[in-house]
Amino acid sequence: MARNIAELLGKDAEFLLKHKSKTISKEQLHTPSPDFVDRIFAPTNRNTQVLRSLQSLFGTGRLANTGYLSILPIDQGIEHSAGASFAKNPIYFDPENIVKLAIEGGCNGVATTYGALAMVSRKYAHKIPFIVKINHNELLTYPNKHDQIMFGSVEDAWNLGAAAIGATIYFGSDQSTRQIIEVAQAFERAHELGMGTILWCYIRNNAFKKDGVDYHVSADLTGQANHLGVTIQADIIKQKLAENNGGYKALNTGGSSYGKLDEKIYTELSSDHPIDLCRYQVLNCYMGRAGLISSGGESKGASDLADAVRTAVINKRAGGTGLISGRKAFQRPMKEGVEILNAIQDVYLDKSVDLA
Repeated sequence: MARNIAELLGKDAEFLLKHKSKTISKEQLHTPSPDFVDRIFAPTNRNTQVLRSLQSLFGTGRLANTGYLSILPIDQGIEHSAGASFAKNPIYFDPENIVKLAIEGGCNGVATTYGALAMVSRKYAHKIPFIVKINHNELLTYPNKHDQIMFGSVEDAWNLGAAAIGATIYFGSDQSTRQIIEVAQAFERAHELGMGTILWCYIRNNAFKKDGVDYHVSADLTGQANHLGVTIQADIIKQKLAENNGGYKALNTGGSSYGKLDEKIYTELSSDHPIDLCRYQVLNCYMGRAGLISSGGESKGASDLADAVRTAVINKRAGGTGLISGRKAFQRPMKEGVEILNAIQDVYLDKSVDLA
């Protein structure tokens, strides 16, 4: 197994598999383990029903009872339009095939819309944990705008058998204040009803692209988004893999004042290595008490398998909790999608891929 992972990583194999982090030591992290729910969530304010829901999520699929998560998210039918998302594989217009892919792919859970999960609730809610994505950015308003709005109630998610709800906040956007309030209230209600909470912590502001660099994937900005996410009691954080750093610095030029920073963010708490950039994201998730799952990203075709394995290796070695990968899996024949999901899971099952 390790040889196959190294082959898929290619020239980056030693760079990623042999890296030893000199930033935050792995001993300081709360890392995934079979007793993760008992060790991390049992002492919290989460009630017993939430513990049961979280344990069902951590106890399902090929990664069951390892402390790691492999989640299939398919909400692109709204976020990116159904035609654009499913044209490559129209079987996923049928929500039952979304759930089937998650089950056959050995996932811990499936995250999709109210409508999709409600349509198959009685057949599948007891077979794989449902994660209802409760807000979305719809792309039909003209001109297109970027704003996450609620699509239903937390009670409806509970009624259709969800183990958890998921939500997105566009941190840094003009709408972020409203979104924070809405999602915080939804998470509070979800916990009252016994469901877990997963937050898509996205950075969104046109000003975050500066001098040809996209700071939407900067470790310092995404790390702070994570910290805001766990503050509103997200149990699990979904974040894009950091690709650079220095967002705060870039936005504090030309006489502008943005945020607060300390030089140690860049010199001691992280480095230019992708594993260290991801570890800074984990650090902001209460040192890993709230699991960090990395986004699988868009489908690019032939490189999808290698790209997915690379992301999984970085996440795992940084101290993350898993991968949430959708487009790489569903925008291809189901058999190939299952193979990609299994390859991701193999990284987390391979004990030779250890913490950096």
